[in-house]
Amino acid sequence: MKYLFTLSSALFLSLAACTSTQKIASDTPKPALFVSWDKKMLDLGKVPKGEKRTFFYEFTNTSKEDAQIEIVDACECTKVEFPRGPIQPGGKGKLEVIFDSTEKDSSETIGINVVFKNIGPDGYPRLELVEYRFDLIKN
Repeated sequence: MKYLFTLSSALFLSLAACTSTQKIASDTPKPALFVSWDKKMLDLGKVPKGEKRTFFYEFTNTSKEDAQIEIVDACECTKVEFPRGPIQPGGKGKLEVIFDSTEKDSSETIGINVVFKNIGPDGYPRLELVEYRFDLIKN
């Protein structure tokens, strides 16, 4: 249940951050990222129904502490392998994603929630979201 609250809180905070960022002077430094991603959105393009696609998201630990993923949550059509151990500052990690379009009936954008064991300044586990989209082609 704590994760549901965390996900809702993270969404609220990200929306609030977007609104307040527009009002902050441009010389205000941005907070340091916890991790940086090679991409946060991937467009798979046209995917025939029933096809499987494998792809990757790579990230770098840009914090000053070891980062460790606790859980990755995605739709049933999405299987994700992720590093189980700690990733040192400056170290890299990779999510291996397998998307199976067999049960899909329409084009969609899928979110993958990456929940870290690390606690953020709000007192909750750090949460990162990466996404992919596809245009389903029915046979």
